[in-house]
Amino acid sequence: MKRHTIETDRAPAAIGTYSQAISDGHTLYVSGQIPLVPSNGELVGEDIATQTQQVFDNLSAVATAAGTSLDHTLKITLFLTDLNHFAVINDIMAARLQEPYPARAVVEVSRLPRDVLVEADAIVLLNQD
Repeated sequence: MKRHTIETDRAPAAIGTYSQAISDGHTLYVSGQIPLVPSNGELVGEDIATQTQQVFDNLSAVATAAGTSLDHTLKITLFLTDLNHFAVINDIMAARLQEPYPARAVVEVSRLPRDVLVEADAIVLLNQD
């Protein structure tokens, strides 16, 4: 199968040796998103809720650019610098995603790019006809 690169200016640009997302025509693999505002590259907020909302905005923008939405997410992985934020993450996911909820992993890490509190990547189904 042929791979297709997905790019949008409604999410932070890829910096380095990766793409915002890759699709094989059936599945979209969205690279890790951190809470950067796409228009200016600035970090948003210092609290977990504000940062997580921006991460989901960025994931959603990439999914939309590929012709799908986060409602078709198969798997999401969240990386947190503090697992004490789990309840906040869970509430935001419940508000932003529909049932049946996707498979999920939440991992505590020692540090994330630009010292943000959260990063997430996603695998999303395409072609919902």
